[in-house]
Amino acid sequence: MKLLLTFALVLCSLATIAQNANTATEILILGTDHLSQVYNEEITYSDALSAENQASLNAFAEKIAAFNPDMIMVEQLPSAQQQVDSLYQLYTTGNFNTNEVEYPRSELYQLAFPIGQKAGVDAITCVNSKGGTSQSLLSNGDHIELYEQETAAIRKIVGEKYGALYQGKLSFENYLYFLNQPEAYQTLHRLKYITPARVTNGHFSQSDEMVDSTFINPKYIGAELISVWKNRDYKIYSNIVTNALEKQPKRILVIIGVGHVGSLRSIFRDDYEFKIVEPNQYLKNS
Repeated sequence: MKLLLTFALVLCSLATIAQNANTATEILILGTDHLSQVYNEEITYSDALSAENQASLNAFAEKIAAFNPDMIMVEQLPSAQQQVDSLYQLYTTGNFNTNEVEYPRSELYQLAFPIGQKAGVDAITCVNSKGGTSQSLLSNGDHIELYEQETAAIRKIVGEKYGALYQGKLSFENYLYFLNQPEAYQTLHRLKYITPARVTNGHFSQSDEMVDSTFINPKYIGAELISVWKNRDYKIYSNIVTNALEKQPKRILVIIGVGHVGSLRSIFRDDYEFKIVEPNQYLKNS
């Protein structure tokens, strides 16, 4: 009898999941670099505002806009929502002036605003959360060499991409395409959320306002760092889903630092109210 009841509950759960899958909100999580940080004033090719790079970014935006999102979310704190609303209104009415904002090369203005206008989205929603900390906080402990080796390998890859970008051999469009390939964001995901757990019996190299040292267990120092990063991602996830509950979109585009992509995908993968859409579906011709 108990076995039959369990089986019935399983069938009921599967039926519910199947039903929700048919009405799930599509979500495309787009990884980006912070374009203001890519900029080097001595290197023209690094400037997102140059005519050539504007054309490249516009080509990228056109492809993502084909996803036709009805809601766009960005890595900005909710406290900035009023300012973002005001700037986006200026942008969509042709009155936006890059000289009047602090970081004119930001992906907010160079990706989110153009994609939003092309898709006819009426607002850009801020879903970031304070949190996280520097990777350099983890610098000692058993097996620290594993973390250091992976960090060095990724820095080498990033250095090569920056080198090509700075020499004009890699367009902004293709750089963003690279960041959204599974090999790229999964490699970053492993460095941030997998490998540190192998580092034990250590201590953080410095104090950090984002880390409550009272509850840090030195035996699990690497896992402690993962928990700091994951905590922020869950708060971002909460901001995404609560905004979705309020506005009931059918297709959400999240534009966020590529280091968050693997983690957020792993969370949304287990949320049957959402269906992950692959960026490559729209970027395949890059």
